[in-house]
Amino acid sequence: MITSTGNSVSDQWLDDVRDATAIGLLDRFLSSLPPGYDEITPPPLAAVDLGALAELVDDERTMVSRLVRSDDDVRFRVYLRGQTLALADLLPMLDSLGLRAIHERAFSFRVTEGTTISLHDVLVQLPGAGFAHDDALDELQRAFGAEFEGRIEVDGLNRLVLLAGLTARQIQILRAYSLYLHQIGFPFTRANIEHTLGGNAAASHLLCRLFEARFDPQLDRSGVDDVRTQLAEALDAVPGIDDDRTLRAILALIEATLRTNAYRPAADGTPRPVLSFKFDTAMVPDLPKPRPMFEIWVCSPRVEGVHLRNGPIARGGLRWSDRRDDFRTEILGLVKAQIVKNAVIVPTGAKGGFVVKRAVTGEAFRTEGVACYRQFIAGLLDITDNIVDGQVVPPEQVVRYDGDDPYLVVAADKGTATFSDIANEIAAEYQFWLGDAFASGGSVGYDHKAMGITARGAWESVRRHARAIGKDADADPLTIAGIGDMSGDVFGNGLLRSPHVHLVAAFDHRHIFLDPHPDGPTSFVERQRLFAQPRSSWADYDPALISPGGGVYPRTQKVIEISAEAAARLGVEQRQFTPSELISAILRAPVDVLWNGGIGTYVKATTETHADVGDRANDAVRVNGADLRCRIVGEGGNLGLTQRARVEYALAGGLVYTDAIDNSAGVDCSDHEVNLKILLGPL
Repeated sequence: MITSTGNSVSDQWLDDVRDATAIGLLDRFLSSLPPGYDEITPPPLAAVDLGALAELVDDERTMVSRLVRSDDDVRFRVYLRGQTLALADLLPMLDSLGLRAIHERAFSFRVTEGTTISLHDVLVQLPGAGFAHDDALDELQRAFGAEFEGRIEVDGLNRLVLLAGLTARQIQILRAYSLYLHQIGFPFTRANIEHTLGGNAAASHLLCRLFEARFDPQLDRSGVDDVRTQLAEALDAVPGIDDDRTLRAILALIEATLRTNAYRPAADGTPRPVLSFKFDTAMVPDLPKPRPMFEIWVCSPRVEGVHLRNGPIARGGLRWSDRRDDFRTEILGLVKAQIVKNAVIVPTGAKGGFVVKRAVTGEAFRTEGVACYRQFIAGLLDITDNIVDGQVVPPEQVVRYDGDDPYLVVAADKGTATFSDIANEIAAEYQFWLGDAFASGGSVGYDHKAMGITARGAWESVRRHARAIGKDADADPLTIAGIGDMSGDVFGNGLLRSPHVHLVAAFDHRHIFLDPHPDGPTSFVERQRLFAQPRSSWADYDPALISPGGGVYPRTQKVIEISAEAAARLGVEQRQFTPSELISAILRAPVDVLWNGGIGTYVKATTETHADVGDRANDAVRVNGADLRCRIVGEGGNLGLTQRARVEYALAGGLVYTDAIDNSAGVDCSDHEVNLKILLGPL
């Protein structure tokens, strides 16, 4: 027979396909068969393909997959409507599921005038263990679909579908615990953890069973001890000490979990896209100190985040971190400062932060950041109690192993200055009792940047130090080296406190700014312009207003050559620098004030290592406290100096308080806002 595509197909093949498919299915798609398709596709396999074509067309799906086993081979077939899939993207997904690809061939079916369906047919080998149970075939296809749609991550843990008979959701739970271990400094790599869980399938399966026995709201708790007994026996049988340590670490996290949203469905009944876990930190082995009282870990393929709280009533901001591998270390350092700052206020300190996991750039970066922030906030509220008519109401489908805990307040921080309204919008969706008090700031709160509250407080410290050296910070010229740029809240507001300051050098994550002999009034007006310009950078500074020998240099340059005037201002003889070397020179510049309005720890003590600091992003630029030549340090930003660095600098004659004092005005302002809203909201 000759089809409409000009393809010659044998009548016997057609009859065999008709016998293997639903009535009319072959005739429906006969004209779509590509040339040569019948020659290499047995009728039973063609019947599978036709069923997949119908599913794509009738259900308007974009992708379906089929794993087909015969006596001789196993084929994984991926069908895509209106698109193709690069082999470089397909093979890692199959490999993560334990399927070893041998070869691939592709077909294209033109099912309608405007619709083409592509078929990727891959011959695969299964892992030696084969399928763990009869349902694993369907679950494998569901897991591949979740990988394709980005609902689960593509990594070696997905092999547990076949090796341990787990679902993609169960694997997500193990993955979330594994990623948390990485954040708290567990000594084994993520690849090692994946290898351990895959190599000890029985123990991995029992870990998931224990999690379900503790937290599935549809189960009673009578089976928990039995699963614990089985798991203890399985762990005792693990031969390797490293494997044993890894499995017991995950077990400890499961036992330390107080709540989880793993069984709360989304509005459409599907599993929530983000997992969250609340830990009793006293039960987490080897947790870096200080241990917060409560900790919430949030994890999804798009976002990871943590919220550390030092008491039942505690407050602090949420940061958009760029430290993917160790953002918890960053947040832990911040919460320590927050606890000290809040010592003079009513509640203790809290701090949270999240990272964006998908690689996006440009405008898409902010869009993805907002989406991740939404997931992070939702994950926090998912497992937080509410108050309704004066009564504490636990979250639905959440098993609790702790007491009532309805107090959760967040605020803006680095990267989230404009996100408070978003957080309050999500809180309103949850009908959370705090209302607009949930996230301070926003359209119905105090705007810290507009008020300049944090910088004003830090400037008070500078004024006090200036008097100690015989100067009036509001009337006398002060030479300043700065960390930050004029678009920033603390840096920008701080450099507008006095028209008499002379900003001679500054840097942020993008540029280095040098102005050896600035004109005070002229430079003040230009800083005002940059502060008012949305998302300005040092590259926007009018070069005609920079004094001779100055300039703006991107941090991407390999080598920066500075002028004799700039070298003299920085107190160096060297003229050629890498960007990191030049930043270190700015930090050591002989100026009146080092104004920290940025993010990061830039000064350590001589007795400390960079590893002690825990801010790897700034290891290349960091200097010692004893090497600072400024007379005053103003800490508008958090953690600019380690505590030992402050002591070392002060013993050498420098004037410094601490970030907990200098920038506490913003924290105090947020505290007043929250209390006022709680008081006045019901009225």
